[in-house]
Amino acid sequence: MPTSTMDPSTTDSDRSLLCVLVADKLDQAGLDNLQRLGCDVHFHPDATADQLPDLIREHDPDCIIVRSTKVTAESIQAGRRLSLIVRAGAGYNTIDIMAASSRGIFVANCPGKNSLAVAELAWGLILSCDRRIPQQTEQLKAGKWNKKEFSAARGLSGRTLGVIGLGRIGLAIAQRGRAFGMNVAAWSRSLTHETAEINGVDLCENPVNLARISDVISISVAANDDTENMIDEKFLAAMKPGAILVNTSRGSVIDQAALAETIRQKNLRVGLDVFANEPGSGTGEFTDQIVSLENVIGTHHIGASTEQAQEAIATEAVNIVRTYATTGDVRNCVNRADKTAATCQMIIRHLNKPGVLAHVFDTLSQSGINVDEMENLIYTGEEAACARIRLSSSPSTEDLESIKSNSNIMSITLTNIA
Repeated sequence: MPTSTMDPSTTDSDRSLLCVLVADKLDQAGLDNLQRLGCDVHFHPDATADQLPDLIREHDPDCIIVRSTKVTAESIQAGRRLSLIVRAGAGYNTIDIMAASSRGIFVANCPGKNSLAVAELAWGLILSCDRRIPQQTEQLKAGKWNKKEFSAARGLSGRTLGVIGLGRIGLAIAQRGRAFGMNVAAWSRSLTHETAEINGVDLCENPVNLARISDVISISVAANDDTENMIDEKFLAAMKPGAILVNTSRGSVIDQAALAETIRQKNLRVGLDVFANEPGSGTGEFTDQIVSLENVIGTHHIGASTEQAQEAIATEAVNIVRTYATTGDVRNCVNRADKTAATCQMIIRHLNKPGVLAHVFDTLSQSGINVDEMENLIYTGEEAACARIRLSSSPSTEDLESIKSNSNIMSITLTNIA
């Protein structure tokens, strides 16, 4: 596999050097920009999930960038210096988030950069389902002319498009639905009547009601515990006979066994870009039997794979690496805890001198109090600072007196936050 590197001596002295393993395809401009940053870049575009642990052991990267390649716990544990994983795309269910978090490894994604590309593919699948374009092509290639059968398309204008998930992708799909003269209804957890009106869609109170009224349904939700198998028997039973269902989000969103049965019972037409059983890399054997059904058309999880989208995603991936290398901050971090077990916050104004915070932490440590979050802000002139420290439990009076004994501490404020 090809490997490209850059001599660190050619970089600016103020640039941080990171070893970056790109274990998937990435736009060439992204690779070039990583090198311009001064990164030591190792490019393995055909890497598989099984190969990734060995590649990480070989290169010992600070950062890995992936698209389709799954990052398992084994891969994460193989990295000695690994501290950042970048998903060159929006979804990150192919990365073991818990394994990364347990080792203090940041995981970041590139949201919103492929919205139009995915929306375009969704509409390609919708039109293909309605006009049965793949089936027509297959018969033409086989030397068959069957205008009589394929003339029986229902058409889309005036019918109802139901959008599950009205994020950037769902909104783009909805906008294109209106351009086709369709009535658009939507369900999303955060959707309100006000935002629905602003975006020109009708709000459905729950997914099942959306299934009942829609002639075409497009799914654009993230893969997580809340959305796993959300398209289940109840949802599918509510769909109209002959309706179109398109999924460009993640295969885990649909109960595929229930879908297969409903296709047979209700003659649904289905377009899938994602599946329950996908290979762990960009190429491989495909064994998901859902595509063998006559009314199913499929693509190879390529919703985001346009040149425009990949250029934008590569740019964002490089921006994540650049920011991390220069500031330590992580753009689009997806595994930072929303809430910790902290029960109180201690605010300490202090002189900006060595050993002040070490004294604070030593006192807390001796009392078995854990620091869950901490921020130290420096004032103009760098003579004073303010530390905001969130703690697992409240310090005792004796702890506070011990902390105050340091003459460089000007004040302490304690607030319950549980």
